[in-house]
Amino acid sequence: MKKAIIIIIAVALILFGYLYYMNYSNESVEALSKYGSSGEEVKKIQQKLKNWGYYKGNVDGIYGSKTQAAVKSFQKKNGLKQDGIAGEKTLAAMGITSSGNTGGSSNSGGGSASSSDLNLLSRLVYGEARGEQYKGQVAVAAVVLNRVKSSKFPNTVAGVIYQKGAFDVVSDGQINLAPNQTAKNAAQDALNGWDPSNRSIILF
Repeated sequence: MKKAIIIIIAVALILFGYLYYMNYSNESVEALSKYGSSGEEVKKIQQKLKNWGYYKGNVDGIYGSKTQAAVKSFQKKNGLKQDGIAGEKTLAAMGITSSGNTGGSSNSGGGSASSSDLNLLSRLVYGEARGEQYKGQVAVAAVVLNRVKSSKFPNTVAGVIYQKGAFDVVSDGQINLAPNQTAKNAAQDALNGWDPSNRSIILF
């Protein structure tokens, strides 16, 4: 009887150990940057989060508690799992392609924004502000998003952009021009939370 109990306990411990190992291994694969990580990818994460106002620390390439908290805030804003780990989905939402990430690009849709919203916003930025500095291009996209949130304007990106008389690029046809990568990045940065316009609804 005792021998049978010992065998059962031994098998249970082996099974537990195996499951723990498999879970840890999967987590290691998925976690591209997390607490304790360091390097260039962490610097990119910190710089992006600093630009968007999530991170207040130094861009030192060290994934500490401040970086982890900033990542969690970003994840919450963008409807992602709030684990403080910069995995594939979080990096994609930030517009960062990791060396450990197969595929993906800097203009992949982040958060709850649809690809059609990103495309339309990119075309507006390109038509309206392609001659402006990058920060100004992000501000144009941010103004559109601020209008979506305001009760004074339509509550969709398309509704705001195509509102009669809102943007000259709609009436003169420039909205149909293919946007460059800079415009796409600016639109994505605005969708991810960077607002150089300081919540303005007026295009300046």
